[in-house]
Amino acid sequence: MYGTQSRRKDLAFEYQSQIQILRPSIHTRRANITVKFQDLYGFTVEGNVDDVNVLNEVREKVREQGRVWWALEASKGANWYLQTQVTSTLKSSLKISALVNAITLKKLIRKGIPPVLRPKVWFSLSGAAKKKSTVPESYYQDLTMAVVDMVTPTTKQIDHDLPRTFPGHPWLDTIEGHAALRRVLVAYSFRDSDVGYCQGLNYVAALLLLVMKTEEDAFWMLAVLLENVLVSDCYSNNLSGCHVEQRVFKDLLTKKCPRLAAHLDALKFDVSLVCTEWFLCLYSKSFPSETTLRVWDVLFYEGAKVLFHVALAIFKMNEEELLVAHHVGDVISVIQRSTHHLFDPDELLTVAFDKVGFMTTTTISKQRKKQEPAVMAELNQRSRRLNSVCPDEKR
Repeated sequence: MYGTQSRRKDLAFEYQSQIQILRPSIHTRRANITVKFQDLYGFTVEGNVDDVNVLNEVREKVREQGRVWWALEASKGANWYLQTQVTSTLKSSLKISALVNAITLKKLIRKGIPPVLRPKVWFSLSGAAKKKSTVPESYYQDLTMAVVDMVTPTTKQIDHDLPRTFPGHPWLDTIEGHAALRRVLVAYSFRDSDVGYCQGLNYVAALLLLVMKTEEDAFWMLAVLLENVLVSDCYSNNLSGCHVEQRVFKDLLTKKCPRLAAHLDALKFDVSLVCTEWFLCLYSKSFPSETTLRVWDVLFYEGAKVLFHVALAIFKMNEEELLVAHHVGDVISVIQRSTHHLFDPDELLTVAFDKVGFMTTTTISKQRKKQEPAVMAELNQRSRRLNSVCPDEKR
């Protein structure tokens, strides 16, 4: 199903068949009990009838959005969105029509890319296609064949994590699914030995496989994500980049939600308790998959600042309930319950971009540079402390 060959189906037909309407039984509708169903990507979702109704409304919006994209393909050509990217040259050329088109594309992406178009739009707009074009066509196949029999501490960790990656999924949790995910992760670990493999990447790569349909495309999406989209060192051995992101987020939370930030400080709540998973797994373990992929639609086009917008939105959407929490455990419970049942990505993204406020990549970069010295000093101190306790482990 998710092998190395692209499927050749009629796209419009496949698109319509994907977006099924969920119909709980009449007994379920009468009794507000928990129901289980599969989402578009094969994950088993658990929720109540209200959740099903929300999903149906969201899927109807997806249909409407799909009709917009199909109309643009028909009138402007299959790759119309490639002509609207704003580069420094475009900005200086003062071509108002091109700028308007770029703004229109940004709005369209925030409303969601139709599932069947997602692979090719991601691959083009993220820069993955350009990255792939810089190497021989057989690069991925040659790399996977070269490392297939190698055993390293990294490959052992990958093998350990495979069965724990979305257990129960009808394809990922199979011999074929494990083998495909392993090839992508091992290949990338040899492509970039500085990153190697970090727990969290297994969930990201698995979801990329489900969306992109081929190992090679998933590999290049992972490459562009780690090398161009996300902050450097996010997946390094000491996770220094992730620590920096958490400090930046804490500062942003203080600025955007000062009353809530003060309350959480009083409770001695550390944002890393929830943000570590968010920033390493890119919400793939936290949200329903359809919501995660809507976030990734924007992430691959607008960059890593999107992760902060979404994190702030989660806290803002739950602000009133969090303000009456009395314990750290209560805060975590509220956040996890909210994220696991966040079936309406439109609500999330509306809060993230319309209510959180404007943030630029430049501003975020400045905040990162401000936090880096403190993070590195803290990590170095921790390393010295560990070495003093266990000096023989270095020998």
